[in-house]
Amino acid sequence: MPSPTCLHKTYRYAMLNEEKIVEKEESGNKASPDSTKLEKSKSHIIVEIIEYVPNSVVIKTIIKKSTGSISIMSFDSGEGLTEKTSPFDTFAQIIEGKAEIVIDKVSNLLQSGQGIIIPAHSPNFIKPNGRFKMILTIIKCGYE
Repeated sequence: MPSPTCLHKTYRYAMLNEEKIVEKEESGNKASPDSTKLEKSKSHIIVEIIEYVPNSVVIKTIIKKSTGSISIMSFDSGEGLTEKTSPFDTFAQIIEGKAEIVIDKVSNLLQSGQGIIIPAHSPNFIKPNGRFKMILTIIKCGYE
C-alpha cells in the first residue's frame, strides 16, 4: 500500500464484449498535473478529471477509505459493465451524457445530473448507450 505522500493513480480498462479488465497502477513521490489525486480545498470541474479512451471504460478513484470510495468513470460508445452484485449501497450519478442502469432486471435511463441508489446485494449492470461519464460513491460504513 502506498504511503500517504505517494501519488497513486489507477486506470482500469474494461471491454464489455471481451469481458477483459486491464489495470494499470502508477506510484510516485511528487505531485504532477496528471495526478488522479485531487488537491484538497480546491474547486474541480469534475467532467474534466477523466477522458474517454476509445473502446474502453476508464475508472479513476478519487477517494478510497475503509468506509467507502468515490470513483469517476468514462464509457466510450458501445462499452458497458457486465452484471455484478455489491455487498454495499452504491450511488451512481451521471455527469455527462446518458446511461441505462439495470437494477434487479428493472431498466433506469439516467441523463446528466440524475443519480440512482443501487441497493446492496442487488444484481446490476450498465448497458452501453453512447459516451457518458459518471461518479460512483460506495458507502461501507454500517455494514458488517
